[in-house]
Amino acid sequence: MIDMMEQITRIAGVNPRKCMRCGKCSGACPAYDEMEYHPHQFVSMVENGRIDELMRSKGIYTCLSCFACVERCPRSVEPAKLIEAVRCAVERQQGMDRLRPEAVPGLLNPDLPQQAITSAFRKYRK
Repeated sequence: MIDMMEQITRIAGVNPRKCMRCGKCSGACPAYDEMEYHPHQFVSMVENGRIDELMRSKGIYTCLSCFACVERCPRSVEPAKLIEAVRCAVERQQGMDRLRPEAVPGLLNPDLPQQAITSAFRKYRK
């Protein structure tokens, strides 16, 4: 069986070990103040195998999927793809239980940007 770190990096298609911790990704993130783990921290956690911690975090749904972090990364680590991969892993563990409209109010932070809600429906409503 593939370990979770290998599964996440395979889904994302990026190598978190290339990260040099410059923080440019986090500096470009429009959701920085709302994120539990900032993009550079997220990459570090994936690299260090702390996937379970990330999978339990509501912060994985705070990412706006705007790819500002991807654009700013000088090493092509692409943090947004790692965040997306963790989201996918969570969804796969849930099996057929997809995001349903009636479940959304309980998941939302009142300060969550509208773009994040729209993004979640686009990605997780099948």
